[in-house]
Amino acid sequence: MRTLHYSLRFGDSLDLSRLPGDAFHVLHARGRGIQVDTPAGWMSLWWPLHGPLALSATGGHWTLPARHMQVWRDGALRCRALGPRGWLALCAPVAAWERMGQTHEPATGLLPWRGRASRDAAGLLARIARDGHAGDARTPGDPATLLEALHAALGDLQVDLQACLARCNGRTLARRQQTLLRLLRVRHAIECNPDVRLDLDALSGMANYSPCHLIRIYRSVFGETPTEYAARLRERQAWDMVSGTGLPICEITGMLGFESQSAFCRAFKNAFGRTTSEVRRLRQEDADEVRQPAAA
Repeated sequence: MRTLHYSLRFGDSLDLSRLPGDAFHVLHARGRGIQVDTPAGWMSLWWPLHGPLALSATGGHWTLPARHMQVWRDGALRCRALGPRGWLALCAPVAAWERMGQTHEPATGLLPWRGRASRDAAGLLARIARDGHAGDARTPGDPATLLEALHAALGDLQVDLQACLARCNGRTLARRQQTLLRLLRVRHAIECNPDVRLDLDALSGMANYSPCHLIRIYRSVFGETPTEYAARLRERQAWDMVSGTGLPICEITGMLGFESQSAFCRAFKNAFGRTTSEVRRLRQEDADEVRQPAAA
């Protein structure tokens, strides 16, 4: 499989649907205002080196922070650079990625995933991008070998996610993978909208399941219902905003979609066993203890 390299700079726009489908496309971008559109039926790997990337798809909009990676394979995707910092991406039709996975035993297919980049995956993607740079005097590696190694490194990052396949319905691996892809679509939509109480009918429509079937299969695969997962994310966000920022509680209430400040405070106390005032007072006391030795 050949690799084609593209260098994107300030304000550039690239539509991958217009590019050959028989190659891996390596994008090396630096600059504000860059936009890349990836068509449905393609899989892509994104790695912001410094500043964040803004990504959007049918399920919503989200930001990928620096030093994190995202594997996307669920429909069309748009990427926009939020700042002048650099980022790398690797894009190709899903079939091309799956041929990489067939070189391993047992054959594995990558799933939609995001998380902190591992040293191996980051190093391999950087090597693939560097080998296509005209000014690099070092001897390039074999593209197929590097792509296979990167596929394996990404598979290592998905071990927990791949384990979910065994809990999915379906007699064949392909059917179980399709089930998991549907559930991950729902999970991703919840993650993109932590401050919105998504309607169960809308979530079940994303997965093409009935609401009852979605609840049952989601719980069997992930150990909780979509509603419970959304509540857990909202609780985590509430803790981070109360303990880690100075935002007024009334603003946090609105940002997290609670009807009133009293409702938010009751939910916070039930979740963490402490009031918002107690958490902030303890945070201030901890900060004062850290400053005292330095002042002495």
